[in-house]
Amino acid sequence: MPQTFFETLRDECAADWQAATGHRFVHELLAGRIGDAVMARYLVQDHRFLDAFLTLLGAAIASADRFESRLRFGRFAGMVSSDENDYFLRAFAALGVSEAERAAIPDSAPTQGFQAILREAAATRSYPAVLAVLNVAEGLYLDWAMQAETLPENFVHAEWITLHDNAFFRDFVAFLRAELDRTGPAEAAQVRDFFRRAARLEVEFFDDAYEA
Repeated sequence: MPQTFFETLRDECAADWQAATGHRFVHELLAGRIGDAVMARYLVQDHRFLDAFLTLLGAAIASADRFESRLRFGRFAGMVSSDENDYFLRAFAALGVSEAERAAIPDSAPTQGFQAILREAAATRSYPAVLAVLNVAEGLYLDWAMQAETLPENFVHAEWITLHDNAFFRDFVAFLRAELDRTGPAEAAQVRDFFRRAARLEVEFFDDAYEA
C-alpha cells in the first residue's frame, strides 16, 4: 500500500519525530517520575504559546475549504480554551507556580520559535500550511501519549497524557492527517518546510525543559 502524504513527511523528519516521541521527558512523564521543576518549566513555556495556537486554529477555520472541517476546528478550539487551559491552571497551582512567578519567567528560545512558526503559518492564509504545523503539534503528541501502558498517580502527569490520548483527540488527529493528505500535495514545498521546522522545534522544546 503506497504511503500517504503525511507518512512521507513524517518519514522525512524521522530523526526529529523519533527523538521527540522517545525523549527523556516523555519516558519520565509516562513513568510518573519527572521532577516538579522540569514539569513546571515545561508547562509554563507550553502555556505561553496557547494564544498563538488559538490564532492558528482560527486560521484553520478561516482557510478551510469545507464547512464540516470548520466545525471540527471549532470544536477543538473550544476544548483547548476550556479543558486544556483549565488543566494548566490546576497544574500550576499543584506545582506551586504563582501567576506572578509565571509572568516573570522569560520565553525560552524554543517557545519563541513555536510562537513564530504558529503565527507565520496562520499568516500564510494557506490551509495546507496550517495543517502542516497542526499535524506535527498534535500528531506527534498523540504518538508519544499512546505509549502509556498505565497512568501515573499524579494528575499533573496523568492528565497531560490523557489530554493527548483520548477518543476525541485521536479522532481529531486522524482528521488532520486526512486533510493534509487531501490538500497538502498541491502546496508540497511549503507544507514540507513548515512540517520539518515544526518537528525540529518539538525536540528543542523537550530539551529545554531540562535547562536550569
